[in-house]
Amino acid sequence: MEVLLSSTAQKQLTKVPPHILRKFALWVDLVRFEGLEAARAVRGFRDHALKGTWAGYHAVRLNDAYRAIYIVRAQGRVETVLVEEVNKHDY
Repeated sequence: MEVLLSSTAQKQLTKVPPHILRKFALWVDLVRFEGLEAARAVRGFRDHALKGTWAGYHAVRLNDAYRAIYIVRAQGRVETVLVEEVNKHDY
């Protein structure tokens, strides 16, 4: 499975702490090599669907504060995960 980063996500990743970047890279590798279902099965990432203006998107927890927000796009038979944002979650 292919994982793409939006320009917003690329910019945000330059500003996150190194341990968040490592965990995000782990999630990306898991999606690329094992598939999205395998990544969703890892309880530590707490993958969940979003509501409201982000309906249709999913988020994964990188720690208590940071989230990666993504959407799955199907292009023919190929599915692509597009990461829209990696940011601090507002509580």
